[in-house]
Amino acid sequence: MRRSASVDDFMSTADGEAMLARKTRGSETKLAYRGHLLTENRNGLVARTRLTHAYGNAETHAALQMLESLPGNHTVTCGGDKGFDNREFESECRNLRAKAHVARKKTGSAIPAQRARQIGYQLSQRKRKRIEEVFGWMKTVALMRKTRHRGRERVAWMFTFAAAAYNLVRMRKLMATPA
Repeated sequence: MRRSASVDDFMSTADGEAMLARKTRGSETKLAYRGHLLTENRNGLVARTRLTHAYGNAETHAALQMLESLPGNHTVTCGGDKGFDNREFESECRNLRAKAHVARKKTGSAIPAQRARQIGYQLSQRKRKRIEEVFGWMKTVALMRKTRHRGRERVAWMFTFAAAAYNLVRMRKLMATPA
């Protein structure tokens, strides 16, 4: 009996570190890395970047690593989409002195209903969409839609460089507007 090839059996000849990944069910499989950003809500500037292999829990693991690397011991809030709404992420955020302000699932949410009614949570839900502007800018202006580099280290460097360039453009716009 012949065994069919799986995604795990594929090895790229161009970039041995990239993994096959799908963005959504039913979409094509592409060689990819996953880029993660941590932004601050007030001005929309990128505070941390991380590039990981493309695997199932990469987003939550990267978010926790970036939260852990924040200096100081003050409480911060962490926004995110419904993919972050799970008990493991909520409890790890609590351990890191962070409040998870992630979008709640309709059923079985790990985010307490009391927190969802707070004004700060509702503000975070409006501001969290700002991160999509950063990803959009990086894909179009910074040419990160299809990277021209190979190897995780180089792609990670370019991802961080693109985020720094975004911050410079964003700061220029912030300084130009009256306070």
